[in-house]
Amino acid sequence: MAEARGVVDRRRWPPHPGAPTRVGGSVVLAVVLSAFLVLPLIGLVERAAVAGTLFDAIRRPIVYEAVRLSMLTSSLVLVLALVFGMPLALVLARRRFPGITVLDTLVDLPIVLPPAVAGLALLLTFGRRGLLGPALASIGIELPFTTAAVILASFFVAAPFFVRAARSGFLSVPREYEEAARAEGATEWQVFRHVTAPVAAPALFGGAILCWARALGEFGATIMFAGQFQGRTQTMPLAIYAALESDTDAALGLSVLLLAISAILLLMFRRWLRGAAEVGV
Repeated sequence: MAEARGVVDRRRWPPHPGAPTRVGGSVVLAVVLSAFLVLPLIGLVERAAVAGTLFDAIRRPIVYEAVRLSMLTSSLVLVLALVFGMPLALVLARRRFPGITVLDTLVDLPIVLPPAVAGLALLLTFGRRGLLGPALASIGIELPFTTAAVILASFFVAAPFFVRAARSGFLSVPREYEEAARAEGATEWQVFRHVTAPVAAPALFGGAILCWARALGEFGATIMFAGQFQGRTQTMPLAIYAALESDTDAALGLSVLLLAISAILLLMFRRWLRGAAEVGV
């Protein structure tokens, strides 16, 4: 019996790590999926390179205005997510009260909600005839089809990404560390600043990157709630959609810019994670 078991084990596992193994079906499927994810990006870059007008296209007014507006609004969205999202994530991670499961679900809902539905919901809430529209109009505030509407739409769909990542980061912080700091006389702010935030830093940084990238690429909710006006509400994704009908080179230029920004963000995040792991953050 022992000899038979040894035969089975030798047939099941390679004799040593360097032994050749057959290519399994999982490897083939992994290659197919990888090719499917990479080939469209290669096609986009190749088409932009063949066109040869990339640098001319990115200097056009529609591109400049879209890039300026996208950078401004997505950066403001990130600031809002940090200011309001971090306390909410801390509450979800540390507090227990009736209804917390419902609140947790509602926070996650915009992540899976179709962007067009999110835009319509914002319009029916903050529009002139919406739930809060008359009250806002009475004090002279009109949000739809303004730059503020772009910020609100992007914040609605992007903030949950930061909250979710921050909550996971706070949950990973051992409570013993925080209790030890409190026992030494640290205030709640000192505990958060010197214990909770540093330990959860990788998750917080990753959530910030996801939030900013999601805000930068937002399309559906923005076009429903803010419209498409060059220099005021036309962000980079909206400008790509508009330029496809009349200026393909501008659409290619904006697409390659968004691709480059996304790739740089991911590379920065991965490099930061490696550095944090080396210093033991």
